[in-house]
Amino acid sequence: MADASALLALARTRADVCLERWERLVSLETPSGDAELGAVFGKELAHGLETTADRVEHPVGAVGDHLVAHWAGRADAPDDGHILLVAHSDTVFPAGTVARRPFTLTADGDTVTGPGVFDMKGSLVAVELAMDLLARTGRAPHRPVRLLVVNDEEIGSPDGSRLVAEHARHATAVLGLEPPLPGGALKIGRRGVARIRLAVRGVSAHAGLDAALGVSAIDELVDQLTALRAVASGLPDATVNVGTVAGGTRANVVADHAEAEIGLRYAAADTERALMRAVLDATPVRPRAELTAETLSHRAAWAMDPANPLAARLVAHAGELGLELPLGSSGGAGDTNLTGSLGIPTVDGLGPTGAGAHGEDEHASLSSLLERAALLASFLSRG
Repeated sequence: MADASALLALARTRADVCLERWERLVSLETPSGDAELGAVFGKELAHGLETTADRVEHPVGAVGDHLVAHWAGRADAPDDGHILLVAHSDTVFPAGTVARRPFTLTADGDTVTGPGVFDMKGSLVAVELAMDLLARTGRAPHRPVRLLVVNDEEIGSPDGSRLVAEHARHATAVLGLEPPLPGGALKIGRRGVARIRLAVRGVSAHAGLDAALGVSAIDELVDQLTALRAVASGLPDATVNVGTVAGGTRANVVADHAEAEIGLRYAAADTERALMRAVLDATPVRPRAELTAETLSHRAAWAMDPANPLAARLVAHAGELGLELPLGSSGGAGDTNLTGSLGIPTVDGLGPTGAGAHGEDEHASLSSLLERAALLASFLSRG
């Protein structure tokens, strides 16, 4: 307990440095898909991590500026695997947002605001601080540590998920640095999510003179979406959200094309399979209509296990710091869906507390960042 308390005390002496670093990372905007801005941020993040890491690399052949940092374990570290830390650098905010809403420390001296402070640049500062705390106290991780930072998580990790799978191999534990649940709770389960584009090809015709010769792609799409909702209504914890719809040309022309982007959410593998079949294996209602379903992104459900032993160890470390650490399951999906669904010991939500992710009022707590850094350092040094 004395060791943990010493780490927290040291972390608190680094508050001003962390604020400066937090502001720097927020000022370098990282909208998903912007390769130029992502590369600038990746270079800055690598520079910060290189002060403690044994090696920092940008994976060759990756789509985007992902980053992997490596720390060796103690000389007597077990050789049966590593600890994987998973984070992301991209945000949902377009370039220019920070000029309108810059990083700000509010009057309470603890709350910071700005695009990405909570989701999840504060977490990147916390992990840098955690490794700095170990270096300053002459400690090494009890086993090798890898930090994977992908830059496409907010759009479903179309390339990053490949790296998560790669670096999760032989991992003994996966710690996700996403923001916690309300109240600071860790995530020990996540609903799965998939994005599907359903496209319909019909036959155009004059809507007044030759309507019978046409096949309305829009009518077919409406019927398909109605059928999908009917399937979802009979499944446990399944939701369908039709996010976009487009099609047709004019009111006096039978539409020969239509498409929708559909979001599916599910908490169990059986529900996931049933929903995916309902979309991907759908058959046309109209004889001459043609359907094409494309999976845009897919995250498997990670079922919550209240007895998660990795979470129990983190809770014990938090107790030594005088912190309570609730546990819960998230309705949203992230990169840890993959590791959790594969049965790799996984806990997410280790970022600093706050609220307003993806919104105008996004904010996070400096004192929580320091606490989470001390918690990470304590866990990584002792397991």
